[in-house]
Amino acid sequence: MTWKWIVKITQAINFLLILGWQLTSGAQTTPIKEGICAIQLGEAIDAIVSRHQFRRERWGILVETLSRSERPLYSRESERYFTPASVTKLLTTAAALQKLGSSFRIRTSVYSFPNREELRVVGRGDPTLTDAQLIALAKQLRSKGITRVKKLIAEDSYFRGNQVNPNWEWEDIQAGYGTAVNSLILNQNSIDLILSPRAVGQPLDVTWVNPKEAANWQIENNSQTVSADAEEFVKVGRDFAKPIIRISGQLRVDSQSEPVYVAVIAPAERFLQGFREALAAEGISVEQASVSMSSINNLGEMELAAVESPPLSELVKQTNQESNNLFAEVLLRLLAADKAEADTAAAGLNVLKYTLRQLGVTPDSYILADGSGLSRHNLISPEALVQTLRGMASTPVGEIYRASLPAPRRFGAGIVQAKTGSMTGVSTLSGYVNPPDYQPLVFSIMLNHSSQPASAQRQAIDEIVLLLTRLRRC
Repeated sequence: MTWKWIVKITQAINFLLILGWQLTSGAQTTPIKEGICAIQLGEAIDAIVSRHQFRRERWGILVETLSRSERPLYSRESERYFTPASVTKLLTTAAALQKLGSSFRIRTSVYSFPNREELRVVGRGDPTLTDAQLIALAKQLRSKGITRVKKLIAEDSYFRGNQVNPNWEWEDIQAGYGTAVNSLILNQNSIDLILSPRAVGQPLDVTWVNPKEAANWQIENNSQTVSADAEEFVKVGRDFAKPIIRISGQLRVDSQSEPVYVAVIAPAERFLQGFREALAAEGISVEQASVSMSSINNLGEMELAAVESPPLSELVKQTNQESNNLFAEVLLRLLAADKAEADTAAAGLNVLKYTLRQLGVTPDSYILADGSGLSRHNLISPEALVQTLRGMASTPVGEIYRASLPAPRRFGAGIVQAKTGSMTGVSTLSGYVNPPDYQPLVFSIMLNHSSQPASAQRQAIDEIVLLLTRLRRC
């Protein structure tokens, strides 16, 4: 063996020790205890993103200390645009906390004229409202002595403009995660089903979470139960002209049930129907009911009943930890709900940009088409995400914002708090790292145009983050 080859082998062994991984072909990587110096981080990350499997794919990465007292620890195309997927929610929730405050609540009210024969229920976009809150409203009205309503109006005008983003894809707007966003939301504007396997070869069993909804829909079930070693996938969609829900795909025999969600087309009408049922259960009859898309301001009215959402701190937490698109889109609209604009979502994007600019985020470092990340028209740079994360860390709501992010235990308890994003060909992760032997970090990792399986994309990103957790002073 020549001296040249001995040097190469020695370098390879040393590099694996620096990297902190034991790599096996096609297997999960296993961290080892060795730390890594900041000066070695660039070479270690480059080794991951330069693998042959990623040769045609785009990486955008920015790693900095939270205090930013020095140059970036690592930067790769950090000022360029990438498709962000759900890390977009980091910008939306940051702006909402800054603009509205962590204690802000969304109020749903029922108003009445003095004769109490005409009621007006006014929604303001509470995404947490369920049948239980409608029952609470009905009970409040009954306690006020109301037993008959001559006219009931459901006012769906607090949010204006498109209820479904025109940039969302056809398949997305059929699913519960791409449902309409309006002022009167009930049960997250989705129809909830549970799919369960049966005997091999048989269609999946379909269970309605709310059995009352079954009467209004026809199910086209083209799914099947497959053997224990077969692939699993399910797809649920709906017809937009007829009340038909289409189910396809397959689950393994004896596997766990799979919850699925279908978008509601006319959410305000569904809300009104649910409220009428709640009133009837309390012995309150309704002679006439309708939905109004315009605001009615009458000085002679008084609020007879009301319910409120949890505080914004909880809404932000659910938005980020569950990656709830509906919650994110509501937060975006709430930023501009007090403005007399024809399109509340578009006005919300303007308020978001102004709010983040005050936080120190470069205005042209991102372009948004929605607040959730579902649109592929969104463009965000790693720089914009890092600036948002750093800016929020120094605000009075910084701890609330940080606590809203998932804390994956695979990186060690409490070491990483970060938001993921994923769609076909896209995997992203941005957040905070507290390395045990190094100062706090803020980072953004974005992978676009990937042909690799989602698991391979996520594993590579995890390897980079684990390197950050191993940083030490040296």
